[in-house]
Amino acid sequence: MIKLKNILILVVIVAIAAVIAWLLLSPNYMKKSQELSLQLVASGFTAPTKLVESPDATGRLFVAEQTGLVKIIKGGQVLDEPFLDLRSKMVQVRESYDERGLLGMAFSPNFTSDGKFYVYYSAPLRAGAPAGWDHTSHISVFMVDKNNPDKIDLSSEKVLLEIDEPQLNHNGGEIIFGPDGNLYIAVGDGGNADDFGLGHNEEIGNGQDLNTLLGKILRIKPDGSVPPDNPFVGKDGRDEIYAYGFRNPFRMSFDKETGKLWVADVGQNLWEEVDIVEKGKNYGWNIKEGTHCFSHESPNNSPAECASVGHQGEELAGPILEYNHQQGISIIGGFVKNGKYIFGDWSMSFEAPGGKIMVAEEKDGKWQITQLKELNLYVMALGQDKNGELYVLTSQSAGPAGTGGQVWRLVVGK
Repeated sequence: MIKLKNILILVVIVAIAAVIAWLLLSPNYMKKSQELSLQLVASGFTAPTKLVESPDATGRLFVAEQTGLVKIIKGGQVLDEPFLDLRSKMVQVRESYDERGLLGMAFSPNFTSDGKFYVYYSAPLRAGAPAGWDHTSHISVFMVDKNNPDKIDLSSEKVLLEIDEPQLNHNGGEIIFGPDGNLYIAVGDGGNADDFGLGHNEEIGNGQDLNTLLGKILRIKPDGSVPPDNPFVGKDGRDEIYAYGFRNPFRMSFDKETGKLWVADVGQNLWEEVDIVEKGKNYGWNIKEGTHCFSHESPNNSPAECASVGHQGEELAGPILEYNHQQGISIIGGFVKNGKYIFGDWSMSFEAPGGKIMVAEEKDGKWQITQLKELNLYVMALGQDKNGELYVLTSQSAGPAGTGGQVWRLVVGK
């Protein structure tokens, strides 16, 4: 009887251990442990488009608003005075919906010594630009006020690059410094739809045209000059081009561990995509939308056949992942953290806010997407601080109006 009792106790212990192991390893448990919550950091913004932390030791968070202001979150409070006010230099954005405005910003890698701050914004159409075009994008550098570290000297602007834009949409707008110390710039195809119409190459589209900066990832030095190892220096094509074949690469980031450049390219009517971008490669637009053939004559249906190479016979680089418009209609690029790519989608529709936060993880050589959280808000951007913590910027409005913009800290597992 004693031996039988001991055996029964051992069986119970083994059974309990098996149940615990099953709970820890089961997909449902893992999914629960990866649930995402949002902690409000600050509110009262108008269409926040970018968040960065200053490279110094102050811990200040800087938030760009599409309407032209850069505000500072300092000690948990939004300062009354903006760090930068570009409204007098910008086009006036439409409150109902607009893709122009203050779209990108970046601190110099040597900010603590040189005080330089870079921005990408939509300025009025420059003199000499093509007639009938919409505006001119500026990539500019400013200096911090010598007497006030919380203020930019507006008179210090130096325009590094001007890009004429035929329409108001598909501006891209991201600017980031790479591990090589160069400035990377994401530029959309010029707008309209299908990479077709006024200001678009009628035969091959802007994404494939190496003689325009539209539809490209650019790379320049901090002073605006061109790195001599850019792929088209001394060849047919604009010297500033680093990679091409993009529709609207709105957000991009470097993986801090591998140095790889992740670019989220907003799709047309069917597919959203993420590319790992390498120098000189062609990423397919408007020959393809994601991995699928594309034709401006039938944008709602993917043709069965299309060219498998670019117009110079070069191989087309495919996306690392894609999703269709049943999951979201406008990808918002994010960041790699712990080997996973965390990103968002703007909304399920224009009519009502319905943004999402998603994660992509590599399994058996393929990247798989999991939805982490649905929001009753428009997801405008994701941000990352120096410690690698992630943030999401949201808005209650589809256009740059009101003060319903918020900054949230992303917390996984709580």
